[in-house]
Formats: sequence, structure tokens, C-alpha cells
Amino acid sequence: MSASDRSARLAIGFSCVGHSYSHLFAPIFFVAVLALEKDLGLTHGEAVALIVVGSALFGFAAPLAGWLGDRWSATKMMALFFFGTGAGMVATAYARTPFEISLALSVTGLFASIYHPVGVAWLVRNAVNRGTALGLNNMFGSFGPAAAALMAGGLIDWLGWRAAFLWPGLLVVLTGFAFLALVARGAIVEMKADRRPDAPASREDATRALVVLFFTILCSSLVYQATQPAIPKLFSERVMGTEGGVLGVSALVALVYGLAGMLQIAAGKISDIYPPRRVYTLGFLIQAPILLLAAFADGLAIVAVIFVSVFVNIGSTTAENVLFARYTPGRWRSFAFGLKFIVALGIAAIGIRIEGWLYDATGGFQVLFMFLAVVVLIGMAATLFVPEDKASAKPAPEMQPAE
Repeated sequence: MSASDRSARLAIGFSCVGHSYSHLFAPIFFVAVLALEKDLGLTHGEAVALIVVGSALFGFAAPLAGWLGDRWSATKMMALFFFGTGAGMVATAYARTPFEISLALSVTGLFASIYHPVGVAWLVRNAVNRGTALGLNNMFGSFGPAAAALMAGGLIDWLGWRAAFLWPGLLVVLTGFAFLALVARGAIVEMKADRRPDAPASREDATRALVVLFFTILCSSLVYQATQPAIPKLFSERVMGTEGGVLGVSALVALVYGLAGMLQIAAGKISDIYPPRRVYTLGFLIQAPILLLAAFADGLAIVAVIFVSVFVNIGSTTAENVLFARYTPGRWRSFAFGLKFIVALGIAAIGIRIEGWLYDATGGFQVLFMFLAVVVLIGMAATLFVPEDKASAKPAPEMQPAE
């Protein structure tokens, strides 16, 4: 194996691990909400609101992180991601008041915002089969919430909600040290050239595709953002009832995200084999009836329905990222992904508030899931305006280290 191949594999590996870590703090918090409501005397909506600023920064700070990744260094930005995200989680563990918790989560969200614009663009640059690599990346992204839910439930039941932030935060920091050691040894090299560059799209196609994609990204991300805080509460009410503690609920959440994650490589391969725009449209179409079922299902049926919803929602982002990378030039791809995640993680963070508002107003989740079904139908219609990709990839060149 050549040094460039080894560097690319390590880059993809740390990108995947980073994706898991970037999705730790929010799922841990949403499980911890079940304890925070009692500990701090807050309603469900008030407790969920503590993470809104952090979730917004997770998205809104992404363009700056992406710009720095393009202009400065992707590897140095990834090091900042590991250390800052881990430190923010540790700070959350030591927070005492709702304001301090919100502030610590905001710091965590700020540093975690580095991952998606920098880490995903870094992976795309190093991957030959982008769909498969992005599917693998999505698998790790799904394992993040799964592991977070399981760890959080166990740690909360045994040691309290603070431990649920402390120990994962320390793990993220330790990973940062391992990453820096490999960079210092030259095992991971800063790369600027794509291993598999695409033939350039026409200006007209690129403009149309990106305008439409920003809208469809908002639709799919609203579903993700609104369902993430809903799932633990939903399982608590419709599956566990008065039986079982936080660990039982978190185990079900972990099962859903874990199984959905295991299938993401298949979703990635599908995006390599079939036109990604058609895969993307189909993903939206499938979600609509599933979300309607989620409005009324209970017992074990709701677990199965939520599993399908999570798998399809996350799986469709593989095709989404393939399309987005296709229509953005490599020299400012990290910045472009930063803009994407302003929508996906910043603007769409309103989905968290929508979930809290609708639950407090109606006392249940029926209206929320019916609303989300309408959102995905609108998104599906919009995907039809993304151009069909007729371009073929150029042969993969040798990667060139950055100067």
C-alpha cells in the first residue's frame, strides 16, 4: 500500500469516527432530558430548549469552519474539532444551572460544527467510490446516536446524567491526541486534490441543482431534527409506559439507530450503482407513509416504524451528499458544505422547537408526525427539479500533498 493510499484510508477512518462523535452530544442530551425534567423542574419543551442554541451553532458556524478548512488546513480543523467538542461535553457535565448547561452545550455545538463541512469534504476528497464511502460515513453517524443513547441511559441510571457527558467527552479528547500523533508522524497528510474528480457540471445545471438541494436539505433535516428529541419520549410513552427506566428507553433508541446504521453501506452502494437523484427522490417518497404510520402506531410496531423512518431519512443523505459534492467545485467544497449544514443543522434546528411546542400544545406526537409527512412530500416534489447526472467521472489521479 502506498503512503498516499494509507493516508487516504486513515483520513476516511478518522472522518467516520468524527461523524460518530459529532452526533454524540445531542442524543445524549435528549436522553438526559428525561432526567433533567425532574432534576431541574422543567417541562419537556423547556428542557429541550436548553440545546437549541448549541444545535443552531452546530449548523450556523459551519461555513466559517468550512472556509478555514479550505483556506487553512483540514487536518488542523479536525484536531480542533476533537479537542473542542470533547472539552464542551466535559464542561456540560460540570454545569449546575439551566443557563450553564445551555452555555456548555453551545460551546460543544460550536466546535462540533467543524465536522460536517470539513470532515465530509475531507472524506469526499479521499474517496474513490464516494457513495460507498459516504454510506460508511453515515453508518458511523448513525452509530453515534445509538452509542450515545445506550451509554447515556446506562450512565444516567447508574451514576446520574452528568456522567453521561463526562466520560464520552474524555473519549473524544483522547481521540484528538491519537489523531495529532498520526499527523505528526506523517501517516496522515494534508491533501488538496480529489482522488476521483468529476467532469465539471455546466453553470446552469450546477445553479439549479444547488438551489433545489438547499430546499430539499431543509425538508429532510427538519424531519431529522424534529424526530431526534421525539424518539426517546415516544418510546417512553408508547412502548415502556410506566415500566422500565431511562436505560430501557435508551436501549430501544440505540437499537433503532444501530440497525439503521448497519444498513447505510448498502444505501451508499445503491447511490454508486443507480442515479443518485432517483435514489434521493425515492427516499423522500418512502418517508411520507412511514411518518403517517408513526403518528398512530404503538407498542413494538412503533419501534419498527421509527426504525424504517430513521434508516430512510439518514440513507437518503448519502445520495444528497453525492449530488452536493457533484455540483460544488473542490476548491471551495468545505465552505459549500458549511452552507449546506447551516440549513441542515442551523435553520432546521427549529425542528427541535417545533417538536417541543407541538408536544406541549397537544400532549402527544400525532400532529408532529402528520406535519412531517407533509414536509417530505413537498421535498419529494422538489427533488424532481435536480438535473439528472449525465457526466462520467474522470480517472482517479494520484493525490498530491498540500504545500
